[in-house]
Amino acid sequence: MKSAISLALLLVPLPMGPATAQQVASTPPTTYQRAIAAGYKAAMICSGVFNAGRTPAQIEADELAGIYPDYAPILPTLPPAAIDRTTHSVTVAFDDKLPPRQSDWRPGTGCTTMPIGSRVRPLFHPHAPQPGPAAADPRPWPLGDAGIAPRPSPALASTVANAFDDDYGEGAKTVGVVILRDGHVVAERYSEGFGPFVANRTWSVAKSIAGTLVGLAGMNTTSTAGIYGMPGFDSSDPRSGISVDHLLRMASGLHSDTAGNRTDAIYFGGTAVDEQAMSWPLEAAPGARFRYANNDILLAMRAVRRSLGEERHTFFPKASLFLPLGMANTIAERDWHGNYILSSQVWSTARDLARLGQFWLQDGVWEGKRLLPAGWMAYMTAPSGPQPESGPGYGATLWLFGPKQGLPAGSYAAQGNRGQYVMVIPSRRLVIVRRGEDPGPARFDIARFAADVVAATQ
Repeated sequence: MKSAISLALLLVPLPMGPATAQQVASTPPTTYQRAIAAGYKAAMICSGVFNAGRTPAQIEADELAGIYPDYAPILPTLPPAAIDRTTHSVTVAFDDKLPPRQSDWRPGTGCTTMPIGSRVRPLFHPHAPQPGPAAADPRPWPLGDAGIAPRPSPALASTVANAFDDDYGEGAKTVGVVILRDGHVVAERYSEGFGPFVANRTWSVAKSIAGTLVGLAGMNTTSTAGIYGMPGFDSSDPRSGISVDHLLRMASGLHSDTAGNRTDAIYFGGTAVDEQAMSWPLEAAPGARFRYANNDILLAMRAVRRSLGEERHTFFPKASLFLPLGMANTIAERDWHGNYILSSQVWSTARDLARLGQFWLQDGVWEGKRLLPAGWMAYMTAPSGPQPESGPGYGATLWLFGPKQGLPAGSYAAQGNRGQYVMVIPSRRLVIVRRGEDPGPARFDIARFAADVVAATQ
């Protein structure tokens, strides 16, 4: 097996050929597969309703359409989700002999998928912040939403409109685009059901958020003590040589059994990060190969948790990054053990991700104040570790673009499943955010779209 896989495989579920689809349709799903599918449905509806304020019908049409092919045929066989708007909980039945899957919403940390049969029940908090999108912030952009009045040129307006058609990928479904030039919103557009304050899941864009948080936490990237140097492991474990840098560069050397190291049990099964992510064995020396893996980022965030301590860790993403940048509609979600699932499980808006991209473009300085350590963005965008065999390069949680992809040298991006992109082009002072709900095999060509934006903003 190759040590690296193509970019397309990293960002979207693998398409199914006719034989595979037919086989899935004719083979009865296992109880486990039904449990994961029900957990997927409960998690998406919980976050879509309580984080984003979307309706169950909208979520069924977007977030639950074109999903992983091993679960897509199961969803129509599941009963409707039960949504409790008093306790902010969603349940989905899947088996007559087992309790339903359950996902619970909490203020500030969003929805948590509970293990099957959990006896923990959500509490009603009458004075807690209510779920749903925040209102427009009256402060001026970028901290707030006042003063946003984009007037794109005809060329830029046409380019953005094309992103909502099939021009950049057959079957791709764009739900939002925001473009910044010199820190100002120069173009913004949304599809029906979305808007400036309606979040959707970032998927693997969360990995780049994790890389940013590691910097904000002041972590020593050469350190290994916070990963496997905890109870249950000792220095004789060969995995104790994995550093934070190895994890951020997808170079842990840990085994993963699927392309991208899918973590369905953590995302949708109610399994905690510390139960699964730490259990994989080595199959390569740390730092010797690139293999994109969700678990590497989950382990990096475990190291952050240990470094910060429980009190600071609990609201660390919000307190250290989201609030300072005005990202009022961004929520990082956790598992039931309190671990942030920052390989994927963040809900955010296009505007909030544009703020994040501008923060990166400004070298970690915001409103004149340095938040990231000096040199951290250079670290995140340096291809100093092992690299993918094809496609863009990789830094420390950011994908590296340039002339080979038809873009100016020094361009970089956060990228995620179903077509989530935050492209930064420093030489043109551009931040390009594209949000999608691309179904299964659809691919949005972010490099070509970004190149057209560059041409339209000359």
